[in-house]
Amino acid sequence: MFGFRPDGKRLRDVDPIVQITPYLMPMRCDAQVFLQHKMDYEKAARYIAEKNRQGEKITFMQIIAAAYVRSVSQLPELNRYIFNKQYYARNNCSISYVVLKDPQNNESNEVTARIEFDLTDTIFDVRDRMIAAQEKIREEEDDAFLTKLAGALLKIPGLATGIVGLYRLLDRYGLAPGFLIRELPFYSGLFITNNASIGLNHVWHHIYNFGSVSMFIGMGNILKEAITDSEGKTRMKRWLPLGMTADERMCSGAHYSAFFASMIKYMDDPALLEAPPESVRFDFDNKYEYHVPKVKKA
Repeated sequence: MFGFRPDGKRLRDVDPIVQITPYLMPMRCDAQVFLQHKMDYEKAARYIAEKNRQGEKITFMQIIAAAYVRSVSQLPELNRYIFNKQYYARNNCSISYVVLKDPQNNESNEVTARIEFDLTDTIFDVRDRMIAAQEKIREEEDDAFLTKLAGALLKIPGLATGIVGLYRLLDRYGLAPGFLIRELPFYSGLFITNNASIGLNHVWHHIYNFGSVSMFIGMGNILKEAITDSEGKTRMKRWLPLGMTADERMCSGAHYSAFFASMIKYMDDPALLEAPPESVRFDFDNKYEYHVPKVKKA
């Protein structure tokens, strides 16, 4: 309320042309734009194999997540969100994605993880945070908080409609409980969906109007494409297709262009992510700084 939310602080000095767009496009579904990128599967696979020989296990999703975190560290404008037509600087760098409760069983229950990162994180820090969150989810015998909450609301007819409506009203004015916002996966800067893990093609996933997610990345099945090399020889090359959906109201097109160019650079050469960034930028000249402690290894 009055410009403060549990997950961010209102920005009052945004360019007026950018700031007027939520009044023209009040919902995220009005403003979602779709992009596609083909990540070099073979180059990333060679990097993963090399790290594996060194005793460091890395996955494709971890590379994408680390590229996002590093790009946010240099371009914090892409970590903003819009609520009640107002711009907010997020006070965390967070990613949500679905985790199978039992990775060996495709029919296992799905649980959504929401993880907060520090902008100084290396690819190894990002991996450690993701692994720690997944292990915690899989070690829990009881259902996740979101599953319990949904089950309780659905037991009484009409209760879910009333409670969700009340929550939306409180959230609109920044009065929703902070612990709920930290638990719910709908309040992240990025949501990743790994369709390749269930044998599906990549998708351009819609952005939720509920919550504050401003960007989606959908990973799909490996694509094979015939290419001609510099010697004129034709061979098959493999790509990892990514469907990207973003809220165009967040910032200018120039910021978006720089952000996706940054992500592509780091996905193309993950070794650049092994060292922390030389410097970190927070929104509006470091006015909105935040940090997250590193994961302690056993």
